[in-house]
Amino acid sequence: MAVPASEPGVEIRDLRKSYNGTPALSIDELDVRASTTLALIGPSGCGKSTLLRLVIGLLAPDQGSIRIGGVDLTPATRRALQLRTGYVIQEGGLFPHLTGAENVALVARDQGWTRERIERRTRELLDLTQLSPDLLPRYPGELSGGQRQRVALMRALMLDPEMLLLDEPLAALDPMVRSDLQRELKSVFERLRKTVLFVTHDMGEAGYLADEIAILRAGRIVQRGAPRELLRSPADPFVAAFIRAQRPLGAMAEELDRC
Repeated sequence: MAVPASEPGVEIRDLRKSYNGTPALSIDELDVRASTTLALIGPSGCGKSTLLRLVIGLLAPDQGSIRIGGVDLTPATRRALQLRTGYVIQEGGLFPHLTGAENVALVARDQGWTRERIERRTRELLDLTQLSPDLLPRYPGELSGGQRQRVALMRALMLDPEMLLLDEPLAALDPMVRSDLQRELKSVFERLRKTVLFVTHDMGEAGYLADEIAILRAGRIVQRGAPRELLRSPADPFVAAFIRAQRPLGAMAEELDRC
């Protein structure tokens, strides 16, 4: 089913998901404004990745609705909405039997893009992600973690999607590479102005990359707001303890002041 292009953004209402009778996610209302970045953060098992998989259509909710760009996510619209959404997971999720270039071009080829159009778009994305073109003929096993993540980001951006879903894309990287990619992601977000849902365990990373942060606990959003708001006015003892456990409050405040 064709989905008309419309203003990007996400609207979630009464969303519920359980596994074997155990509740995994319970969100009454969540809106993500167009062209903004919302970071989802919380302890392991709190429902962050489940939420992203529901939004991308890899999971079906037990109840509730998800609207993307004003269009309801249903079995009939799922594929078309997926083509308007870029998705990056930890380690990149690249196909190991395909080269970097083949991974980047995979969906575009499936959509019938010409070789010239693919090559033109690939050159644009190489510039955007600061990846050397000499690396694209390599297979994922021949690339470093940071290089794989850049290739995965190129693949996610190939069709120029309206929305990006990033599920802990930097979690497995060493600190120096992670820092470099954080700066590059921030530049990408600012240049492209996509609607972004970004899952991370790192409060500093969330504060650096996102316009707003939503803290989840046991499948529910316990507080949402700008990084400074969460730091200075935690909603309850759990939020305060979670932030303190992440990094010293003074260091966090200094980082936020620089943003």
